[in-house]
Amino acid sequence: MIRRGNLDDVALLQTIGRKTFDDTFGNTCTKEDMRGVLELYFNTAQVEMELLDDTDNFFFFEEDGVVKGYMRINAKHPFPLESVSNQNCVELVRLYVLKEFHGTGVANELMNFAIDYALENSFEIMYLSVWEYNFRARGFYEKHGFVNSGIENDFPLGTTPQTDYWFVKELK
Repeated sequence: MIRRGNLDDVALLQTIGRKTFDDTFGNTCTKEDMRGVLELYFNTAQVEMELLDDTDNFFFFEEDGVVKGYMRINAKHPFPLESVSNQNCVELVRLYVLKEFHGTGVANELMNFAIDYALENSFEIMYLSVWEYNFRARGFYEKHGFVNSGIENDFPLGTTPQTDYWFVKELK
């Protein structure tokens, strides 16, 4: 089951968010940089503010009382490609699955839900930023119809420079 997050999910979002982000990127920067990034993104005040924002959407994949993954979708930021700036765009900010549930279909279900959500809300473009060396994620997004725009997005982890690419999917 996929359900929308709410203010009761602060601790859950902090726990799963920190764990999945650290599992994905922990070996790509210093431990100090990772601690700083996790505190920045998952401190209580930040998480509460995001969960209370009606334009910020968190969804949790839960099965038999176990949360296996989550995602964040919002339309707050304009897409940085001028060619689509006049279209109704939505960003898939995060889609993470706990490591022990990789390969079980959780990510596919979350992605299908995200696309359905975007279509139901009349979005024309879905976009996301993915780390240049996260080949598994890049392949997953391409499998779901996202195209690498070739536009780089600097996404440093603390003092560790990293480069993401903007991936785009036209919704029909």
